[in-house]
Amino acid sequence: MISTGSMFSHIECTSCKKTFSKDEILKLCPVDDCGKVLFPKYDLNFDKSRKSIDDLKNREPNMWRYKEFLPVNFEENIITLGEGFTPILDAKNLALDLGINKVLIKDESLNPTSSFKARGLSAAVSKAKEFGIKKFSIPTAGNAGGALSAYAAKGNLESYVFMPKDAPQANKTEVKYFGSNLELIDGYINDAGKRSLEQSSNLNLFDVSTLKEPYRVEGKKTMGYEIAEQLNWNLPDHIIYPTGGGTGIIGIWKAFQELSEIGMIESGLPKMICVQADGCSPVVDAYLKGKKYAELFKKPATIAAGMRVPIAVGDYLIINSVNQSNGTALKINDKDMVEGVKKMSSREGIFCAPEGGSIVSAAIKLISSNFIKSNETVLLLNTGSGYKYLEELTDAI
Repeated sequence: MISTGSMFSHIECTSCKKTFSKDEILKLCPVDDCGKVLFPKYDLNFDKSRKSIDDLKNREPNMWRYKEFLPVNFEENIITLGEGFTPILDAKNLALDLGINKVLIKDESLNPTSSFKARGLSAAVSKAKEFGIKKFSIPTAGNAGGALSAYAAKGNLESYVFMPKDAPQANKTEVKYFGSNLELIDGYINDAGKRSLEQSSNLNLFDVSTLKEPYRVEGKKTMGYEIAEQLNWNLPDHIIYPTGGGTGIIGIWKAFQELSEIGMIESGLPKMICVQADGCSPVVDAYLKGKKYAELFKKPATIAAGMRVPIAVGDYLIINSVNQSNGTALKINDKDMVEGVKKMSSREGIFCAPEGGSIVSAAIKLISSNFIKSNETVLLLNTGSGYKYLEELTDAI
């Protein structure tokens, strides 16, 4: 077998800081009264790390170019559809409209299955395959279920997807075509999560719920590695991120901390800005109240399915990334999301999902309040495609 050269050394709890062997199959922290999120940790040997970075120019344009900083040990276990290395586009028209120096858009809609979820599921399924796992389950608002189904199909693995009945039709359809077992649930993603855990126990499935196993976040962190590499190791002043379960914003911040550890960041770190829907804003509400953990958001309602997450297991990690970066958190209503979709689409030719629309409207608010200054650079992270929301966006016109 061919080694990836991974520097993966151990697993660490993000709360109690207890460490575990990298060879254990783990979910959340097994320590009594903890149960928090586990992170893969790396022996970031300076010379080896810098050599790996120097070699990037010779590598394929996908997220596995950062294989030394990912947890899969052998290349034969990598299941890939070419995910990652999505472009960062100079949004000059939008910058002119907003009245600021520079707006960049990292367009994750160009990933396999048309969203950033491809990254996390490629990493999680690949590592699970390395452990010999062949059957998976996932609760999803839509895009994560499509991604799991695609990577399970590619790896000749079995998958079970639990999705709210009101999820976008495109997500239901793709899951069926990828050959997954789809069960539609009355309720929200947390209700789908309960059913996923129940069936995982009954059918011996490995549940890859958001942040309830250690490896999806590693795929998502590659967005941070790419932002740094594509911008020549000079990071923007602000990164605005639409947030549901929060793996993306958490992963990007983890990436910046790792790159800082090996001395690759030439600039300061950006302010991380968490955006949620005002119809489902548990993390923003907790942040605004100065709390570490969020409360269950009752009766969530928003056009943005990916943001309709009433409670997130990684809530404290989202809030940490905002606080540590001196960022902020805010909420956007559905009407403003749709206006943001129109603006990004008509001004930059990117037909974004409502989640992407939310970050445009968030930028407008933050510029108006002077949180974002006119001479600063803002990166908008568009997580998915508007083509997944054709019915919803057509009704909103």
